[in-house]
Amino acid sequence: MNQALKERIIAESKQLGIDKIGFTDASSFAHLKTSLEEQKAAGHTTGFEHPIIEERLYPDKIFEQPQSIISIALAYPTKIKEKPGITRGERRGSFARASWGIDYHNILRDRMNKLITFIKEVAEDDTELTFKPMVDTGELIDVAVAQRAGLGFIGKNGLLITEEFGSYVYLGEIITNIPFEPDTPIENQCGECTKCIDACPTGALLGDGRMNAQLCLSYQTQTRGMMPEEFRSKIRTVIYGCDICQQVCPFNKGKDAHFHEEMEPDPEVVTPLLKPLLTISNKEFKTKFGYLAGSWRGKKPIQRNAIIALGNARQKSALPDLLQVIEVDPRPDIRATAVWSVGKIVGTQPNPELYAFFEDLLADEEAPEMIEELTKVIKKWQ
Repeated sequence: MNQALKERIIAESKQLGIDKIGFTDASSFAHLKTSLEEQKAAGHTTGFEHPIIEERLYPDKIFEQPQSIISIALAYPTKIKEKPGITRGERRGSFARASWGIDYHNILRDRMNKLITFIKEVAEDDTELTFKPMVDTGELIDVAVAQRAGLGFIGKNGLLITEEFGSYVYLGEIITNIPFEPDTPIENQCGECTKCIDACPTGALLGDGRMNAQLCLSYQTQTRGMMPEEFRSKIRTVIYGCDICQQVCPFNKGKDAHFHEEMEPDPEVVTPLLKPLLTISNKEFKTKFGYLAGSWRGKKPIQRNAIIALGNARQKSALPDLLQVIEVDPRPDIRATAVWSVGKIVGTQPNPELYAFFEDLLADEEAPEMIEELTKVIKKWQ
């Protein structure tokens, strides 16, 4: 069953910078159907997932006569080699590790396309070879494919955990009409450990590898509009993503891979000063952050999260900047978030001028977001 070709692909994958590779058949993932339907019915999904459940489960719904799926993993760094510069009195935000370096979707597609080119060149087959590569924006469930292909096991946090790199890996897969001998799936090894579940600030992890994704802080940092108040303090100074369930995982202890130059983080980019983000232009944002996976939702969520982070950091030097946002920014949700942040920094003892300014704002305000946040802060100050 193309064993010689499989061995050549494995050898070439190492040359191409693929850190792990595995093979599985193209049979269905029907055993996950009930779970996916339950998650959707319970409102635990984000809307970022592929919307058609059948296509997530059955490779033959998205590929003509699939025979195998090749799963790949690339390990990414967990530590920054050089710390960012210190600016006295200024706080920095942070992007989660999976958003360091060039957008991983582009890196994975590059590796998979090169692998497909190699397979076409060396395969001795009279039939027309077909391939469909995909990353997490595709139909299939990356972790389910990778687990069945023997790359690792799915932990209680829902992430694939590999022996060599822990869960700090990017995943991609290629459906093909070439039959390969499948590798052996790896069973869960979490045992009685519940560290990720216990550490999750919002209780998003359900304990069986599933999560209420609506409660996940990573999802909340990617939403648009007002972030629900229950999550604001919990993101601390993180402006994109969340690493908590990975950081506490015993399988991730000491894991820090620096194999790919394009994944190396620029400390000034992935831990940016917060205040400049309040007034950054679209052009400046695209120039500085556009290559990150964390920029995919655009400037506005990052700005909102930076405003929240300034409040959580109690950065008093940011008060003039936040007040400027409240006065001149045309976006009600951004202005309202700045109101919340000012209230967080000032606490319960505002000066009379600030109190009067907020009361005057409330008297003339029409945006419901602003009315709600101003009312809350003024009530706290009374």
